[in-house]
Amino acid sequence: MHPRLLKEIKSVRILMGLVVLQGVVGGILIIYQAYDLADIVNRVYLLHENLVQVESLLVNLLAVMGGRALLALFGESGALSLATRVQSHLRLNLSQRILAAGPLYVNREEAGELVNTVIRGVEDLEPYLARYIPQVAITALVPTIILADVMFRDWITGLILFITLPLIPFFMILIGKQAEAKTQKQWNLLSRLSAHFLDVLEGLTTLKLLGQSRQQALGIERASDEFRQATMASLRIAFLSALVLELLASLSMAMVAVAIGLRLISGLIAFRIAFFLLVLVPEFYIPWRVLGTRFHDGLGGMKAAKRIFQILDAPELTKAFGIREPANVERSISWENVSFTYEGRENRALEGITARIDAHERIAVVGPSGSGKSTLLSLLMGFAHPSTGVIRIGDMILDEVNIAWWRTQLSLLTQSPYIFSGTLRDNLLMAKSNATDKELHRALEMSGAVEFVRDFPLGVDANVGEKGRGLSGGQKQRLALARAFLKDAPIVLMDEPTANLDAETERNLWAALEKLLSGRTALVVAHRLATVGHMDRIWVMNQGHLVQQGTLRELEAEPGLYREMMRAYKRPEAGGEGLRDSLSGHAETL
Repeated sequence: MHPRLLKEIKSVRILMGLVVLQGVVGGILIIYQAYDLADIVNRVYLLHENLVQVESLLVNLLAVMGGRALLALFGESGALSLATRVQSHLRLNLSQRILAAGPLYVNREEAGELVNTVIRGVEDLEPYLARYIPQVAITALVPTIILADVMFRDWITGLILFITLPLIPFFMILIGKQAEAKTQKQWNLLSRLSAHFLDVLEGLTTLKLLGQSRQQALGIERASDEFRQATMASLRIAFLSALVLELLASLSMAMVAVAIGLRLISGLIAFRIAFFLLVLVPEFYIPWRVLGTRFHDGLGGMKAAKRIFQILDAPELTKAFGIREPANVERSISWENVSFTYEGRENRALEGITARIDAHERIAVVGPSGSGKSTLLSLLMGFAHPSTGVIRIGDMILDEVNIAWWRTQLSLLTQSPYIFSGTLRDNLLMAKSNATDKELHRALEMSGAVEFVRDFPLGVDANVGEKGRGLSGGQKQRLALARAFLKDAPIVLMDEPTANLDAETERNLWAALEKLLSGRTALVVAHRLATVGHMDRIWVMNQGHLVQQGTLRELEAEPGLYREMMRAYKRPEAGGEGLRDSLSGHAETL
């Protein structure tokens, strides 16, 4: 029994109680059915009564059988409803937990494994919730009721049942331990296979160019075969468990039958009671056999539950934010001795950052790869809290601000904007769900995206594939820029949105970016000289420290890291490609 899942069931405890109650009532009806059947056979076989004389008993027997069938139907539908409600609640909590954790959490996990847990893992809980847990309660109650009735009618048979009963759970525990280990291996292999397959799909272009696609396909085949072997090993144990339970139950029933038969021949027990016991005793063992079967059905859910609660209980990257919403967001943003360390790392990503952006000021952040530029943006967006120090919005600490409201005040443009599968309109409306057609058209015009949108037969209602399949890099950037215009946020964050574009496309995009940045506060991670030239001031970062600040002219005249990077850029071997290599080595992603 998983204690955390039992807590989840508390939300549907009334439904769980009804499901268990139907099982218990069904157990009581089993006793009545066995007694009625024994009475009918006794009257017809020994007392030679005719159909008319036992008609009422037959009607009662049919009514009991019908009642058991209806109870079984209610129990099955109620159990499935119970499982569905708990699954929906868990899937919602799991999704919210992952989304709330933000990119910093997702980037350190395997995306395929997370998807497998949210979808397949939660789905695997159904047999555990709908069948195993109710069956545990039914197995604890129904055999107890039957044993009490048997003890009342024939203590010898009751004693045999009482002695043989512990053998079944004893062997269930022995076999269950082996099954649990095999199921854990099976779940781990499935998670690794899901993560590996998604990884291969994401890097298929690189694998093709390196000639490794066939090798990776063989790797997936080997992993699939390992999963098959683990599954078959788990099934072998399940079949062995069923065999052992059937054997124990059969031997126990044989002992009861022999004891009853000997006493019946000697006249020490009445035929009706003997027949009643022989009919009822198999029903005593059936709940245990069903429990064994449902235990193996629910093992996958138990293993999935461990991973689900591991995600739900993972340390929070962000503690709770406040509820304040400043009336005027056009204030300065300042970092006061801010440091940050990623979980599992010793070195700090940021160390003692103290800086300030005035309202409507544009700041370029440059520095080598790994210097903490993207971490600076992540902290400002509230994806994590500073390990030490504070970030202020005017005179208000960011931790006190309503984070959902704060993110409505920010627009983000990255090197590779994500375009979701759907229509162009759907992607634009993410920035402003109630935008009118006029507002959409204006945003497309301001970003320059209207030029290529007109080429689609359906215009803004044209469909695009996952990650913007069907759009060029420049078109994706313009669509992302149109979203920023539509959102109309006062603060713009950029991670070099022109880094992957050709020179002409970059110039055209900067013409639109100038419109977006006009009258707004901007913090831009820069990898190119053209970007730095558009900014008011420059921050130079190195190994998590802010080593220089100033205007372009001031930094060019001042000895330091920035001037060294400029000299490297101006060397002939730099190729005039811009500051991408000399400033950062390669583009970072959030």
